[in-house]
Parts: sequence; structure tokens; C-alpha cells
Amino acid sequence: LPSSRQLLVSTLTALAVAMVLLVTVVMPAEYALDPTGVGRWLGLTQMGEIKAQLSAEADSDAARDAAVTREVPTPMDAATLPEVAADQPSVGDDTAAPIADPTPSTPSTPSTPAWTDEMQVVLQPGEGAEIKLMMKAGERADFHWLVDGGVVNFDTHGDGGGQSISYEKGRGVPSDEGVLEAAFDGNHGWFWRNRGASPVTVIVRVRGQYADIKRMV
Repeated sequence: LPSSRQLLVSTLTALAVAMVLLVTVVMPAEYALDPTGVGRWLGLTQMGEIKAQLSAEADSDAARDAAVTREVPTPMDAATLPEVAADQPSVGDDTAAPIADPTPSTPSTPSTPAWTDEMQVVLQPGEGAEIKLMMKAGERADFHWLVDGGVVNFDTHGDGGGQSISYEKGRGVPSDEGVLEAAFDGNHGWFWRNRGASPVTVIVRVRGQYADIKRMV
């Protein structure tokens, strides 16, 4: 059996390792607290900042939903509707407006390129997920994502090389689309969280300038 001294040394060693992991991994990733700077170097502090932002947004949503009452719009009074002019050309009136061509020509539109990649993530109530594109500074990627079964909170952001940026945020959003332009070399993409009571599926499609697409969380 190990001696009392050996047990004490093992216990102190385990406690020291746990404290190091708490300060360098758990605190940055969960609470955005990074006293040593190691968490930001590992990319964990950015994750904690996103979680803290979305948690604050969820609390704000709950307070707003409890305070706001929905107003039911009243139908417009028929008496307030503007009168429609009833001036019509009489039969045989030579000044009547000419009849428009029933088959006007329509300009042709160029075809839209197909999406290069598509990914889906299922989010249980309260669950979050993150998908990133590996991009270089100045590269641009078209994107379109939608939520099947509900809405989500989201944060479009990027991180890499000790830098981080938030491009756009939203709460209770069913879909979004646009062009994502990388501000610097690194990973750029989206974080979604389901604050609803039922599971939802987020479907994201992308095309453009990027090296890879991957799920981070």
C-alpha cells in the first residue's frame, strides 16, 4: 500500500493539475475569464465570450417577452378608405388609352451558381453549435442558412491568430443570407443556439472563397 506521504503527494499533484485546467481551459471556455492568456491563444476565450453574449441575450429576450403584450391590429374602417377614381372611357371614345401588349418581353437573368457545401446540425432546447469556414483575409463566401422547426439566436463571427470579430448577431431568427468577408486569416462562420422548447435543425449552404468547412462545437 502507498504510504501516507505518497498519498499526500498524489493528492496535491491532482489538485494542482485540476487548478491549472480550471484557469487555462474551463474558465476561458465557459466564462470568458482568461487571467493567464492561454485560453485566448487556444481559441477558448472567444468561445466563452460568445456563450456569455448569447446567455445575456436570452435573459433579455425572456424579460422582454414577459413585459410586452401583443397588440391586435384593428381592421381599417371602410369609410376611411380612399375613393377609387371611376373615370372610364366611354364606348367609341377615340381618346381612350391604348391597350397594353399582353405579352411583354422579360429580360433574361443569369443562372446562379450551385452551392458548394451544405451542412445540417440538430439543436436540442438550450443547445448550441458552431460551423466555421477556413478563410484568408479578404476572401468572400456566399451563404444561406435556415431553421427547420423554429428560430435560433445567432452570432456571425471570426477568430484566428489572436484576433476575434463579431460581424452580426440576431435573436429569434428563422434564416439569414448574405456574403461573409474575412477580416483576417482564420476561422469565420456562425454560432447558433436554440432557446425554444423543441428541437430544430439548422441547414447552412455556402459557396465561394474558403479552404474548408467544419463544425467546431
